[in-house]
Amino acid sequence: MAYLDGIKSIEALDLDGKRVFVRVDFNVPLDNGVITDDFRIRQAIPTIQYIIRNGGLPIVASHLGRPKTNPSPEFSLRPVAERLSDLLPEREIIFAEDCVGEGVLEASRRLVPGQILLLENLRFYEEEEGKPRGKFATDEEKDQAKKLLKEKQKAFAASLAELADVYVNDAFGTCHRAHASMATMVPYFGANKGCGFLLKKEIEFLGGIIYDPKHPFVAILGGAKVSDKIGVIEALVEKCDQICIGGAMAYTLLSAKGVDVAASRVERDALDIAARILDKASHSKCELLLPVDHVVAKDLDDASASSIVESFPEGMAGLDIGPKTRDIYAEVVKKGKAVFWNGPMGVFENPRYAEGTIAVAKALTECQGITVVGGGDSAAAIRVFGLDEKVTHVSTGGGASLELVEGKTLPGVEALRQG
Repeated sequence: MAYLDGIKSIEALDLDGKRVFVRVDFNVPLDNGVITDDFRIRQAIPTIQYIIRNGGLPIVASHLGRPKTNPSPEFSLRPVAERLSDLLPEREIIFAEDCVGEGVLEASRRLVPGQILLLENLRFYEEEEGKPRGKFATDEEKDQAKKLLKEKQKAFAASLAELADVYVNDAFGTCHRAHASMATMVPYFGANKGCGFLLKKEIEFLGGIIYDPKHPFVAILGGAKVSDKIGVIEALVEKCDQICIGGAMAYTLLSAKGVDVAASRVERDALDIAARILDKASHSKCELLLPVDHVVAKDLDDASASSIVESFPEGMAGLDIGPKTRDIYAEVVKKGKAVFWNGPMGVFENPRYAEGTIAVAKALTECQGITVVGGGDSAAAIRVFGLDEKVTHVSTGGGASLELVEGKTLPGVEALRQG
């Protein structure tokens, strides 16, 4: 597709005998050092295996979490190395205790066919994100720290680039970040750079459904805040035939319409934005659908039975879409020729408020069109429900998928186009 024009796919790269820096997204959830969801790791396996089968020597790099110090042991990628060993028992996984330095450089030079070198967490260095850590007494002091860090970031990127001969980006979930490993280091490789299978698949499915969708094109948007998805909603209003809204963001939009939503979560400072979105939708060909009934309770900790209402009783908060809304949304989704879903319909982590999200997920599996789940909580939900194999594509990137939908440039993708 056009979005990938000028970018080499991994199949077009000469990998034989070459050290290949593979930027992946292994930012997986951990519980006391135990990986609770290895979806992102499994999605990167085809690219890593392809490199090995074609004579390349993969040097795999990722971030994990948001470490505040350098390093932070609780964010070590060592558990990922162990999971990689389980997933690739025929390969030898070598775990580096760092991501740059003489020891890592020597380890990269000693690699032999069949081995995989996994670097330690890139974010153990503030140079990766390019954001100074710590507190600053004045804005001037902070600005000075940023300038110094920018120079250090260039040196950090050069050190990463020294580890390999070829660069492959397979980390779609981080492509919206202009970090050292995603953008700054890439020019060092000249023409020896390209996208892995996962990044290519993400762009093809997400880009295809957004830039050249079949109609009717349906979007399902949920989550907590309208303010987080202003650009996404406005972009989709211009492209979609119907948009189904759920989650707490629905209550901000309903409130902007003058509906009394009682104790439901409302972004008071986003009501003007919500009104603007409603007005834009009313002057478009897009039908913006809001919930007509709701599952309510006093709050999440309320142990009493929740109830289903069409009008909000005083003191009650909406925590999921109701059965009538589920049926309406399901019928819309099933008729879609292209469907994009991002965001749960309610507090799906609590089984009492998961029915709306489950209904949307099931409707996706019954749709005969192209169905794309845009990462984040919706991707986690459809995997929890065991329905991820029954949709066309589940994205690994929440923020990146939304920025692509919004029409923003992704620095990690653009870096592959340069040179």
